[in-house]
Amino acid sequence: MEPLLISRYTATTCLGHGLDAMRAALLAGRSGLKPCDFETVRLPTWIGEVEGVDDEVLREDLAAYDCRNNRLAQLGLRQDGFAEAVAEAAARWGRDRVAVFLGTSTAGILQTELAYRRRAPDSGLLPPDFRYAETHNTYSVGAFVRAWFGLAGPAAVASSACSSSAKVFASAARMIAAGMVDAAVVGGVDSLCLTTLHGFNSLELTSAGACRPFDVARDGISIGEAAAFALVERRSGPLPADAIVLLGVGESSDAYHMSSPHPEGRGAQRAMTAALASAGLTPGEIDYINLHGTATPSNDAAEGEAVSELFGDTVPCSSTKGATGHTLGAAGGVEAVACALALADGFIPGGVNTRDPMPHLDYVLASRSAGLVRALSNSFGFGGTNCSLVLGRRA
Repeated sequence: MEPLLISRYTATTCLGHGLDAMRAALLAGRSGLKPCDFETVRLPTWIGEVEGVDDEVLREDLAAYDCRNNRLAQLGLRQDGFAEAVAEAAARWGRDRVAVFLGTSTAGILQTELAYRRRAPDSGLLPPDFRYAETHNTYSVGAFVRAWFGLAGPAAVASSACSSSAKVFASAARMIAAGMVDAAVVGGVDSLCLTTLHGFNSLELTSAGACRPFDVARDGISIGEAAAFALVERRSGPLPADAIVLLGVGESSDAYHMSSPHPEGRGAQRAMTAALASAGLTPGEIDYINLHGTATPSNDAAEGEAVSELFGDTVPCSSTKGATGHTLGAAGGVEAVACALALADGFIPGGVNTRDPMPHLDYVLASRSAGLVRALSNSFGFGGTNCSLVLGRRA
């Protein structure tokens, strides 16, 4: 594929708001996870909650979109000069030439959960102020971000579980290659809710402590929330000296099991192979792999098989979910931003909380300086919806 400029990027997670907070935490090997105390949920697990979400106030003209997910989206959009960069892109390309492609998993389902507590006692009807289309609906975050910026280009929301906000980079690349748009706001937003916490607990997939990706004693995920965004643009003129570019994307579908990956990681390997081919690279030209690394026994084992088969044990790798938690539909975006930050600042993020890593991989436990040129980011979702991205510094 033709490389695309990632002209601005940002992430808001339990590590804090924006890139400075993420950088500081990753370099220090600090986790943002804490024992679960969200809303009414009291489960023996840890979560990654973003501070300040409830303090966000939406504009009056966007009040219909008010829910935790869209407040989190707005909080993320206000960081690192991202909103200003999108406004400049809209002025440069035209409002109808900037798309919005976002990923989410549960969107604003918390708003529905709260509305059910206020059903009419006689009829069971939901309260009249509940706005499903603008809050709970999967597309609501895409509509909100598009309206927040006043954009007029195409917009869509992907909901392919944990690969959602990685796959939108592929959507943007296809639309730009087809000449439909010149730039796109991509990324993902997923917020904590009762359904996710109780659901993953019922599947016995949550850890009783802070998750330990790729640890031999790993025992489950820690659910987090996040808003991560990137502005992807067609290249025009010379690239800045510090430019980060999207070099390749690869997608695959396991169709192996409703919730489990193929035990040999076949779909994961196909996605990584396709991403390398898209970028015109060999495995030996990747300097760092941000693993999907959920910290469940089966997922990490399958991904480990796939990575080991394709890369051997020579490429440094780690999962950043020990720091941020598994942010589900936002995970692909968060980890793409982590890769961009690692490339720009020249370091390999250590795998927070992991103590005894699985064999056959060069798993990095403590962050260290490194002159990275290209990085691979893996995102693999329920049902085998897989996506790998290759990011790099300006060639």
